[in-house]
Amino acid sequence: MAKKDDIIEPIDDSFENVADMIITPKKQPEELDMNAKGIKHLPAKSSKKELDPVQGELDLKIECERDVGGVGMGVLTDGTPFLTGRGLARLLDIENLHVRTISQDWNEEPQKPRIKAIKKILSKRGITAKEAHIEINDGSRVVHAFPDAICLAVLEYYAFDAASPREAARDNYRLLAGKALQEMIYSQVGYDPTGRYKDRFQKWHERIELNHQSAPKGFFSVFNEAHTIIYEMIQAGADVGEKTVVDISIGQHWSKHWDDNGLAAKYGGRVRYPHRYPNSHPQANSNPQDAWCYPLAALGAYREWLQNEYIEGGKFAKYIDGKVKKKDLPPSVAQLAIAAVEQKLIEAPK
Repeated sequence: MAKKDDIIEPIDDSFENVADMIITPKKQPEELDMNAKGIKHLPAKSSKKELDPVQGELDLKIECERDVGGVGMGVLTDGTPFLTGRGLARLLDIENLHVRTISQDWNEEPQKPRIKAIKKILSKRGITAKEAHIEINDGSRVVHAFPDAICLAVLEYYAFDAASPREAARDNYRLLAGKALQEMIYSQVGYDPTGRYKDRFQKWHERIELNHQSAPKGFFSVFNEAHTIIYEMIQAGADVGEKTVVDISIGQHWSKHWDDNGLAAKYGGRVRYPHRYPNSHPQANSNPQDAWCYPLAALGAYREWLQNEYIEGGKFAKYIDGKVKKKDLPPSVAQLAIAAVEQKLIEAPK
């Protein structure tokens, strides 16, 4: 029987956006459904850390923020990534009211079982917190910012320890444990504390500079047609470079489709053209690459195939899945990339 402290109401609405890919277990690749051993990016037990949400001393403000399909997130001026209360509720699949009561009950005595359990999870990571959220007031609104450490502890509680565990919380905990939540927030709001993403478009731009006019007149190349997919992947936080070259995957599948369906007889023959990789890629050692380009008459058929078979047919998701297995992409970024590409390329105008 569920304890009163844990009774929650289900959310009825569903998402058709990036947040849906994070929350809905059925849309996640199978290998992401793993047993998480714990939150590893938090401070070690030997060193205590206190999350002090009192704004007055630090005069914290919101550095940057974004709403990703109803999941509000951002970064404070001290670099702390956070979710809004409503955003955290989305990941937990509970009503926002129940997240608010976590804050309200945080310092009540005697401690309620839920609060006691969440604080115990934090304590195991060497973390204490005076409050569950940081209140940010910019003069026109008040934002309740739940730091990523608090969010992960609450996710873990609702995933495994609550009287009625939430499936969405369990799946999202597995997806976002460790540094994944922090990295997802940083990438989604465009915050770069290390400079790692400063030139995230550089390698792609280098390839464009070398190849944007490579295909002869009357033909199109898969690389130039893949720009939308590549852009969305980079925006989602994927490191698109020498290890992640999605146009190779697209080109291989399209080439097979071309041969299997005898499209040369309908549109004319394809021809080879020289494709070059920049010096930042090891593939440059064998430049120029002998790549196929296709008659412009087949461009419409190619774009239909790209949407209907490569994207909707699961080939793109399988490619990204393989990158996760090779550890070329973190699972959270992979899910965001899949969601972003599907959203941009498939959703019909309303």
